[in-house]
Amino acid sequence: MTTEPPSDEALLAAAAETPAALGPLYERYAKLVRGLGLAALGSREEAEDLTQEIFVSLCGPTGYDPARGSVGAFLMAMTRSRAVDRLRRRSRSARLLRAWHDATPRAPAPRTPFEHVASLRTVERVRAQLERLPGVQRRVLELAYFDGLTQREIASDLQAPLGTVKSLSRRALSRLGRVLAE
Repeated sequence: MTTEPPSDEALLAAAAETPAALGPLYERYAKLVRGLGLAALGSREEAEDLTQEIFVSLCGPTGYDPARGSVGAFLMAMTRSRAVDRLRRRSRSARLLRAWHDATPRAPAPRTPFEHVASLRTVERVRAQLERLPGVQRRVLELAYFDGLTQREIASDLQAPLGTVKSLSRRALSRLGRVLAE
């Protein structure tokens, strides 16, 4: 006597109650979600992140309505929507970085070999000190200065209170300033 595997709808409902029930649903749909993410985003790492984000979001109320389609179609729509959100954020970040780059005054090019070496050493010192920052402080600065996110967006991304992000940013910049001033 063989028992039928649980339906997608039953697995989705179970995952909302018990995250451990997510496994079979992940096995059924992870390749589809990852493939759609990769096609939309063009990055294997981002597709993996998106896949994880999608399945983690299933551990709670999902808004799935069986009358509107299958669980597979629901996951495809969710993947598409979140991939578009990521592309918009990426595009916005790129625009912010371009605007920041265009608005930033340019340092004059080093005129002598000594100035060139001094400039390279400064860059190396800043990078080395950035790498020595505690992980979350470094991440906050990277998101702000390299990804162009606001502190509110960083708080959302890190799932941390806004005040915490502001404190982390202030501490990191203060630490960098002290170390580089020496």
